[in-house]
Amino acid sequence: MRALVDTTFWLPLAVVASSMLPGIFIFALREEQWRVRTLLNLAGAFLKLAFIAVMLFGVYVGVEYETRIPLVPGFDLVLAGSALSMFFVALSGVLWLITTIYAIGYLDIEGSWHRSRFFGFFSICVSATTGIALAGNFFTFIIFYELLTLATYPLVVHDGTPEAMRAGKIYLAYTLTGGALLMVAVVWLHGAVGPFDFQEGGVLSAFDEEHRHRFVPIFALIFVGLGVKAAIVPLHSWLPASMVAPAPVSALLHAVAVVKAGAYGIVRVMYDVFGIHYIAELGIGRWVAVAASVTIIYASLKALAQDSLKRRLAFSTVSQVSYILLGVAMIGPVAAVGGIVHLVHQGLMKITLFFCAGNIAETLGLRRISQLGGVGARMPWTMAAFTVASLAMIGVPPLAGFVSKWYLGMGAVQVGYYWVIAVLMASSALNAAYFLPIVYRAYYGAPERPWPRDERAGVLETRASLLGPTLATAGLVIVVGVMAASPYSPVAWVEIVIARIYPPA
Repeated sequence: MRALVDTTFWLPLAVVASSMLPGIFIFALREEQWRVRTLLNLAGAFLKLAFIAVMLFGVYVGVEYETRIPLVPGFDLVLAGSALSMFFVALSGVLWLITTIYAIGYLDIEGSWHRSRFFGFFSICVSATTGIALAGNFFTFIIFYELLTLATYPLVVHDGTPEAMRAGKIYLAYTLTGGALLMVAVVWLHGAVGPFDFQEGGVLSAFDEEHRHRFVPIFALIFVGLGVKAAIVPLHSWLPASMVAPAPVSALLHAVAVVKAGAYGIVRVMYDVFGIHYIAELGIGRWVAVAASVTIIYASLKALAQDSLKRRLAFSTVSQVSYILLGVAMIGPVAAVGGIVHLVHQGLMKITLFFCAGNIAETLGLRRISQLGGVGARMPWTMAAFTVASLAMIGVPPLAGFVSKWYLGMGAVQVGYYWVIAVLMASSALNAAYFLPIVYRAYYGAPERPWPRDERAGVLETRASLLGPTLATAGLVIVVGVMAASPYSPVAWVEIVIARIYPPA
């Protein structure tokens, strides 16, 4: 009877179900039932945000949330709220709502069929992402991690073209292989120490020396398995290939779900399985930092060579997501703040950029950077949003990207990783090299041909359902940077997370 009224039991489950159940109902809808589909999408998104808001407040004041459902002997399905998990859940909830609004407008312009299929899998992807965030043990994590892989595949191949089907095969080959390696590592780990729940501060440091010689290779397998979705070089090739997917899917992959799930998973393993101090003792942190740094520079160089706008943005994602791992791997509180807050900052910046790319492609039919001459005059609001997000990616103050890089740089000095400063400087220079020419061409270049006219856009440069989300996320890029010192900013919440991991002496 207690469980029937116990919100600490039901709320984590409700956060996951609030997008899963609408998604299941949407599959049954006919294409012409767009009003019902839109209502289910938006109702689920707003309900999820309401549940998340209650949990955020509860976690802030010290309430412990846990849904525990025994499935097989020794393995429970566990969803639990912590300061770290709620940070990722809140990002997913907010960006899902914004991306859903954008996707509704995008698919209407595109005239696409299979919209019920699209939005059904779209909702399940977000459920899987929130399940990953709230997972209280490896068993639960893997269930939702593999569900995310399977639910994302139909979105990648949504257009059904030969190019889309090829991208889907690449995506499955990489992600299923990564999932298999993760499963091997988890089975090996559980065979060595038995089943356990995630715990702030880690659980493995309590085991004796007899077990410890296995932990480094186990971590290596976990890192590779999760590193596929996190797009760590050389495991990243699926991500640029997946850019044939519709713009809302690209936004979902890069800012909300897949790459963030991989990066978040690695952070969770370092903090709540191994423990950050044990990671330092085993010498793992420096190797993660090196892998992240190589990814940052390599992907930035690859971005320079891309004429396809979405592929350039894809390689930018490969680079930027590794900032998260770099911050955590330096084993210091200031750097960790920069890394974890970049979960939100990168999400806002990148979703803005993909929304802009989608606006330009669907309104003007332009998909290559060499075609963007004069776009700033035809689509001034879209290009203003693109410019804001680009400058933030470069690290121009006081925008979101500057805040992340400032904490990473100061954190590197704090722990003596001075070479990281050179990585950050090189990355910012490369960011400028592949973003500023796009902005320059859009404002100062000449159009190749007269712009097509979209009568449905009315007085706007494109439809309001596309422009509104784009301007909203661009505005958030500015707000989270300007308000970084506010007690209500993402930085303030991350400082709560880090205070639990690095308690004051």
